[in-house]
Amino acid sequence: MDAVVVYRRSASRLTIGAHLFGVLAIVLMLIWLLHYRGGIEYDSDNPARVFNVHPLLMFCGFIFLAGQAMMAYKSVPAAKEAQKAVHMVLHLIGIALGIVGIAAVFKFHDMIGAEDMFSLHSWIGLTTFIMLGLQWLLGFFTYMFPKASLGTRSRMMPWHVSFGRALLYMAVAAALTGLMQRETLLNLRGHAESRLINFTGLCILLFGIFVDLSVALAHHA
Repeated sequence: MDAVVVYRRSASRLTIGAHLFGVLAIVLMLIWLLHYRGGIEYDSDNPARVFNVHPLLMFCGFIFLAGQAMMAYKSVPAAKEAQKAVHMVLHLIGIALGIVGIAAVFKFHDMIGAEDMFSLHSWIGLTTFIMLGLQWLLGFFTYMFPKASLGTRSRMMPWHVSFGRALLYMAVAAALTGLMQRETLLNLRGHAESRLINFTGLCILLFGIFVDLSVALAHHA
């Protein structure tokens, strides 16, 4: 069998796996936040409910939608220009969700009088957010409007793809360190909630791995 066909089929299967782990992570996170942590509400007087906006929107925006955007060239059955537009729009929606998610955690800190940007999680997370924004702007001006020359676009593409893959792993690292930090602060060791958080983190990690492998193999197809 031709190697290109093998790579294409493998990338498609990995894309399906990524979708499954991504959806499962969202479901597990909603169970955690709604059942164990009291709900999700940005305008609540309850600081915990305000905080819960943060992990949900950061995962949905920075990881799930970012992963979907990266896989758009494989999963969206349309012309390449349409796939490119979907790729850019999904990333833009993800950045918008990230802005709200970051605002929620700063609001939470103000409500409880806590220090901002005190942990490795926050350092990784904010750095990733800034770099994602710059990546989106550079991609938009290079590939969408006003659009660089063909030679420049060709030279930029390996860097654009590689940087996007690195940012996905940075976002996953931010999510996992955030879950560990929250579990530690809540002193959940040995509780069923702790195991739920661990399974959520595992699904997030597998989602990131499957997305990255799908993207890597698709470039050989």
